[in-house]
Amino acid sequence: MSTVSQTALQSSYPPILPNSFNANQPQTIRLYPLSNYTFGTKETQPEEDPSVIARLNRLQEHYAQHGMRRTPGDYLRPEDEEVSGFKARLNERLAPIGSQFSSDRHEGEWQIADTLAQWWRPNFETFMYPYIPAHCTRPKECKKLYMIQLPRSKVLSVPKNMKLLAVPLFELYDNTQRYGPQLSAIPHLLSRYNFEFVDETGNVVAVTPGGGPMAGADFALTTQILAGGENGVKQEGDGVKHEGGGVKQEGDGDVKVEDEA
Repeated sequence: MSTVSQTALQSSYPPILPNSFNANQPQTIRLYPLSNYTFGTKETQPEEDPSVIARLNRLQEHYAQHGMRRTPGDYLRPEDEEVSGFKARLNERLAPIGSQFSSDRHEGEWQIADTLAQWWRPNFETFMYPYIPAHCTRPKECKKLYMIQLPRSKVLSVPKNMKLLAVPLFELYDNTQRYGPQLSAIPHLLSRYNFEFVDETGNVVAVTPGGGPMAGADFALTTQILAGGENGVKQEGDGVKHEGGGVKQEGDGDVKVEDEA
C-alpha cells in the first residue's frame, strides 16, 4: 500500500499490493491545493456575546421563545431551513462583499456533505455530550459537525476581527486540553474517509490508505541516479542506465556497480 498515487509514483520499487481492503468505504473526498483559493478581509463583525455567561443567557432566552437551538457551527435563526440556513451563515462569515468576485471561477457553491457528529447540551451550561443523556428529555441545544466540501476554487473573505486557521489533524488529535472534546474528536470522525490530494493541474498526487493503487495497474516509473560521473543519465527500456559514474540499473530494477579500472 502506498499513499503516493500511481501517476506521481517515482520509484523503481513499487509497493507490494495486499489483497483488497476497501470494502464498504464511504465516498472519496478530493482536496485541492491552497493556491486555488484567494483570501481577503472584510469589515469587522462584532461578537454577539462578550462573555460565556452572556452566551448562555442568550441561549436561555432563545429556548424560552423557540425551543432547542440548532447550531451547525454557527447557530441558525429559528425560521431557517437547516442546509440553506447553514450556507447563509457560511456566506455571512466568509463570502466576499460586492460583485468583484462574481466570475464562475470563484462562485463555487458550498457543498454540505455528511453529518460527522451531533453534540447535545442538556442544560444551560457549557458542557455538551455526544449523545442525549438518559435523564434529559428536552435538550437545550443540538450542535452538528458537517463535512464541507470546498469547490475547486473560491474567494474567502474573513472579518478583520477574526482569523481563519488551518489546524493540522495531528495537532487536534488527543488534545482535549487545548481544543476541547468536540474539536479534538475531528481526526477520529474523518478517519472513515479516503482523501485524494491533487496538484494545480488537477493530477492526483497522493491518496490516503483505503483508496490505494489498483492491482495490476501500469506504473509509469522514472528514476534519477545521483551517483557521480559526467556523462548524464540515460533511460533505456524499463530501467535507467548511468554511464560514466559506475552505477547501472537495468531490467527489473537490480542495481549493479561496475568498476571502471
